Amino acid sequence: MWLVIRVLINAFAIYLVAEIVPGIRVESLAAALGAALVLGLINAVVRPILVVLTLPITLLSLGLFLFVINAFCLWLTSEVVKGFEVHGFWPAVVGALLISTVSFVLNAFVGDRGRIVVITRVRRGPAPRGYREFP
Repeated sequence: MWLVIRVLINAFAIYLVAEIVPGIRVESLAAALGAALVLGLINAVVRPILVVLTLPITLLSLGLFLFVINAFCLWLTSEVVKGFEVHGFWPAVVGALLISTVSFVLNAFVGDRGRIVVITRVRRGPAPRGYREFP
């Protein structure tokens, strides 16, 4: 179930970025879902290989080359999925950055089992000296 929720979150992120970034286009919700699935597979299989192969360039650029790798993965997804298009290098870079940011923020609220996580803080014991709570 958690995998389905994460794919839906990524599909929402792709659809949202397509509305914001000129040069990225999604024709339908099905295309966004397909792009989310394919992008997840590419990030799981192709991206680690690219990171290892380009490690010297990544180290010399202090990690900035990872943006190029992410843009390439997004472009590769657009080549595989019909109805999802990325036109140009800079829309791919900006789109990859925004998709990963939106996905990270939304996935932060979903636990590993697909449940929404609420973090609370419980204070135990007496209040420290000089500490005063305001209602």
